[in-house]
Amino acid sequence: MAEATAEVPEEAPKSSKLPLILGLVAALVGGGGGFFATYSGLILAPEAVEEEVYDEQEVVGEVPDVSFVPIEPIVVSIGNATSGKHLRFRAQLEVPSKYEADVTKMLPRVVDILNGYLRAIRVSDIEDPSALLRLRSQMLRRVQVVVGTGRIQNLLIMEFVIN
Repeated sequence: MAEATAEVPEEAPKSSKLPLILGLVAALVGGGGGFFATYSGLILAPEAVEEEVYDEQEVVGEVPDVSFVPIEPIVVSIGNATSGKHLRFRAQLEVPSKYEADVTKMLPRVVDILNGYLRAIRVSDIEDPSALLRLRSQMLRRVQVVVGTGRIQNLLIMEFVIN
Protein backbone atom coordinates (compact mmCIF):
# COMPACT_ATOMS: atom_id res chain seq x y z
CA MET A 1 0.00 0.00 0.00
CA ALA A 2 1.18 3.26 -0.87
CA GLU A 3 1.53 5.63 1.88
CA ALA A 4 -0.18 8.88 1.34
CA THR A 5 2.15 11.55 2.13
CA ALA A 6 0.45 14.69 2.75
CA GLU A 7 2.55 17.53 1.72
CA VAL A 8 2.21 20.49 3.87
CA PRO A 9 2.77 23.63 1.88
CA GLU A 10 5.54 25.66 3.29
CA GLU A 11 4.40 29.02 4.55
CA ALA A 12 6.00 32.02 3.01
CA PRO A 13 8.22 33.87 5.41
CA LYS A 14 6.37 36.79 7.00
CA SER A 15 7.45 40.12 5.70
CA SER A 16 8.73 42.57 8.24
CA LYS A 17 6.52 45.51 9.25
CA LEU A 18 9.55 47.57 10.13
CA PRO A 19 9.58 49.59 6.86
CA LEU A 20 5.89 50.47 7.33
CA ILE A 21 6.45 51.68 10.88
CA LEU A 22 9.55 53.64 9.90
CA GLY A 23 7.65 55.28 7.04
CA LEU A 24 4.79 56.26 9.34
CA VAL A 25 7.18 57.75 11.91
CA ALA A 26 9.05 59.65 9.19
CA ALA A 27 5.75 61.07 7.83
CA LEU A 28 4.66 62.21 11.29
CA VAL A 29 8.01 63.85 12.03
CA GLY A 30 8.07 65.54 8.63
CA GLY A 31 4.51 66.80 8.97
CA GLY A 32 5.14 68.11 12.48
CA GLY A 33 8.34 69.81 11.40
CA GLY A 34 6.62 71.41 8.42
CA PHE A 35 3.81 72.66 10.62
CA PHE A 36 6.23 74.12 13.14
CA ALA A 37 8.32 75.82 10.45
CA THR A 38 5.25 77.40 8.87
CA TYR A 39 3.60 78.34 12.17
CA SER A 40 6.73 79.91 13.63
CA GLY A 41 7.42 81.88 10.46
CA LEU A 42 10.59 80.12 9.38
CA ILE A 43 9.07 79.53 5.94
CA LEU A 44 6.27 81.28 4.06
CA ALA A 45 6.38 84.20 6.50
CA PRO A 46 5.40 87.68 5.34
CA GLU A 47 8.25 90.05 4.74
CA ALA A 48 9.46 91.83 7.82
CA VAL A 49 8.00 95.28 8.23
CA GLU A 50 10.46 97.90 9.29
CA GLU A 51 9.31 100.12 12.10
CA GLU A 52 8.65 103.59 10.88
CA VAL A 53 8.59 106.65 13.03
CA TYR A 54 5.30 108.53 12.84
CA ASP A 55 4.54 111.84 14.35
CA GLU A 56 1.33 112.05 16.35
CA GLN A 57 -0.55 113.80 13.55
CA GLU A 58 -0.06 110.85 11.19
CA VAL A 59 -0.81 108.16 13.77
CA VAL A 60 -4.08 109.68 14.92
CA GLY A 61 -5.03 111.06 11.55
CA GLU A 62 -6.66 114.32 10.77
CA VAL A 63 -10.15 115.05 11.97
CA PRO A 64 -12.47 115.17 8.97
CA ASP A 65 -14.01 118.53 8.14
CA VAL A 66 -17.58 117.67 9.08
CA SER A 67 -20.38 119.33 10.99
CA PHE A 68 -23.26 117.80 12.87
CA VAL A 69 -26.69 119.24 12.26
CA PRO A 70 -29.18 118.28 14.98
CA ILE A 71 -32.70 117.23 14.05
CA GLU A 72 -35.38 118.28 16.50
CA PRO A 73 -36.80 115.36 18.50
CA ILE A 74 -39.69 113.52 16.87
CA VAL A 75 -42.38 111.72 18.87
CA VAL A 76 -44.77 109.46 16.93
CA SER A 77 -47.35 106.91 17.94
CA ILE A 78 -46.67 103.44 16.65
CA GLY A 79 -48.89 100.42 16.36
CA ASN A 80 -52.65 100.66 16.44
CA ALA A 81 -54.52 103.41 18.26
CA THR A 82 -55.31 101.22 21.27
CA SER A 83 -51.71 100.19 21.96
CA GLY A 84 -50.71 103.64 23.20
CA LYS A 85 -47.04 103.12 22.32
CA HIS A 86 -44.91 106.09 21.34
CA LEU A 87 -41.51 106.32 19.73
CA ARG A 88 -39.19 109.15 20.70
CA PHE A 89 -36.53 109.72 18.04
CA ARG A 90 -33.64 112.17 18.04
CA ALA A 91 -30.77 112.25 15.55
CA GLN A 92 -27.99 114.33 14.03
CA LEU A 93 -26.85 114.54 10.44
CA GLU A 94 -23.15 114.32 9.63
CA VAL A 95 -22.46 116.70 6.76
CA PRO A 96 -19.34 118.18 5.17
CA SER A 97 -18.81 121.63 6.67
CA LYS A 98 -19.29 123.38 3.34
CA TYR A 99 -22.88 122.03 3.11
CA GLU A 100 -23.95 122.79 6.67
CA ALA A 101 -25.97 125.88 5.70
CA ASP A 102 -27.70 124.02 2.83
CA VAL A 103 -28.68 121.12 5.06
CA THR A 104 -29.88 123.42 7.85
CA LYS A 105 -32.07 125.22 5.32
CA MET A 106 -33.62 121.88 4.30
CA LEU A 107 -34.32 120.65 7.87
CA PRO A 108 -38.13 121.12 7.65
CA ARG A 109 -38.21 118.69 4.72
CA VAL A 110 -35.91 116.28 6.54
CA VAL A 111 -38.16 116.29 9.61
CA ASP A 112 -41.21 115.80 7.38
CA ILE A 113 -39.75 112.79 5.57
CA LEU A 114 -38.54 111.19 8.82
CA ASN A 115 -41.87 111.84 10.53
CA GLY A 116 -43.74 110.14 7.68
CA TYR A 117 -41.38 107.16 7.66
CA LEU A 118 -41.45 106.67 11.43
CA ARG A 119 -45.26 106.81 11.51
CA ALA A 120 -45.41 104.03 8.91
CA ILE A 121 -43.33 101.51 10.87
CA ARG A 122 -44.98 98.81 12.98
CA VAL A 123 -43.98 97.45 16.35
CA SER A 124 -42.99 94.17 14.69
CA ASP A 125 -40.53 96.12 12.49
CA ILE A 126 -38.68 97.26 15.61
CA GLU A 127 -38.62 94.00 17.58
CA ASP A 128 -35.86 92.43 15.50
CA PRO A 129 -32.36 93.04 16.99
CA SER A 130 -31.04 94.25 13.64
CA ALA A 131 -34.01 96.56 13.10
CA LEU A 132 -32.25 99.75 14.16
CA LEU A 133 -29.53 99.23 11.57
CA ARG A 134 -32.11 98.64 8.84
CA LEU A 135 -34.25 101.61 9.92
CA ARG A 136 -31.18 103.84 10.07
CA SER A 137 -30.12 102.96 6.54
CA GLN A 138 -33.67 103.52 5.24
CA MET A 139 -33.88 106.93 6.92
CA LEU A 140 -30.39 107.92 5.72
CA ARG A 141 -31.30 107.10 2.14
CA ARG A 142 -34.52 109.13 2.34
CA VAL A 143 -32.68 112.13 3.81
CA GLN A 144 -29.98 111.92 1.13
CA VAL A 145 -32.66 112.00 -1.58
CA VAL A 146 -34.37 115.02 -0.02
CA VAL A 147 -31.24 117.09 0.65
CA GLY A 148 -29.20 116.10 -2.38
CA THR A 149 -26.48 113.69 -3.32
CA GLY A 150 -23.18 114.03 -1.43
CA ARG A 151 -24.46 116.44 1.22
CA ILE A 152 -25.25 113.89 3.95
CA GLN A 153 -22.54 111.47 5.02
CA ASN A 154 -24.31 109.76 7.90
CA LEU A 155 -27.35 109.74 10.15
CA LEU A 156 -26.42 109.39 13.79
CA ILE A 157 -29.23 108.17 16.04
CA MET A 158 -29.00 109.83 19.44
CA GLU A 159 -32.25 108.52 20.92
CA PHE A 160 -34.63 105.75 19.89
CA VAL A 161 -36.98 104.98 22.76
CA ILE A 162 -40.33 103.20 22.74
CA ASN A 163 -42.63 103.76 25.69
